[in-house]
Amino acid sequence: MCLWLPLLVVLGLVLLYRWHRQSQILENLTDKYVLITGCDTGFGNLLAKRLDKRGMKVLAACLTPQGAENLKGETSSRLHTIIMDVADSKSVKSAAKWAAEIVGDAGLWGLVNNAGIGSGLTPNLWHTKDDFVKVLNINLLGMVDVTLNMAPLVIKARGRIVNVSSAAGRIAIVGGGYCPSKYATEAFSDSLRRELRDFGVKVCIIEPGTYKTLIIEKDRHRKNMEHLWNNLPENIKELFGEQYYHQYAKGLLSLLDTGSPKIHQVPDCMEHALTAVHPWTRYAPGWDCKLYYLPVSYLPTAISDYMVCRSSPKPAHKLE
Repeated sequence: MCLWLPLLVVLGLVLLYRWHRQSQILENLTDKYVLITGCDTGFGNLLAKRLDKRGMKVLAACLTPQGAENLKGETSSRLHTIIMDVADSKSVKSAAKWAAEIVGDAGLWGLVNNAGIGSGLTPNLWHTKDDFVKVLNINLLGMVDVTLNMAPLVIKARGRIVNVSSAAGRIAIVGGGYCPSKYATEAFSDSLRRELRDFGVKVCIIEPGTYKTLIIEKDRHRKNMEHLWNNLPENIKELFGEQYYHQYAKGLLSLLDTGSPKIHQVPDCMEHALTAVHPWTRYAPGWDCKLYYLPVSYLPTAISDYMVCRSSPKPAHKLE
């Protein structure tokens, strides 16, 4: 016991120091401008409302007029909205010009790249090149385009850039374009962090685990799977088999059902990244991310493959 006591004391002091350091929050936040993409619903919508209540000046980019109208109806006059499609460069450039006119010499304290889609969470062979391009254009290239256009404003304020990745950016748990887009988000964010630190800009990455989706999201995923399966060439259908399709669909929809309902954990992390004196480089909201996805990503390949695939259905033409 005497041998372990000093180690426990040191560990306790380290944890106490880390907690104290991360609990320090910036003052004078009410004069800060923050632009958030993907504010129609979900994490971006929650963050926009939360920052508005804090008195910060929010520039909320929505994809649809209805989403912008709904958000304005639930927030103060400090919050401004704009319709922006991150996959459309003209739309992004127009939004950057609009933001520059609003923030002026104050610059943009925060840029939160939240917009994205979780489309086509099915085996790679079920997809076409265009399916991959659609996801990458929004989740990756859209984020890059927004960042390149908004970065000068963030540098002016010596602010923060917060990129939403995923636990699926650490370990590829599904096929399709989603995981590649999140792996690339990690790489882009890492290089961006190193490039911008000399400008006084901090870059943070949010890596959520699995969260419960609305029933409309479940229906969207179900319809997407049906569409992909029904449009497959017959030779690919025969390789997998009808039973594989039904088991895969059941497993994915079950995963959406069992995800954490505590969706506030993600905007919690976003808010900390924007308001803390010393933000984390990476945030892993959700116990499934902390205790399963991230640890599994560090395991030897044979073990991580087993952990990911142990409950996967087997194709009809599985080679023995």
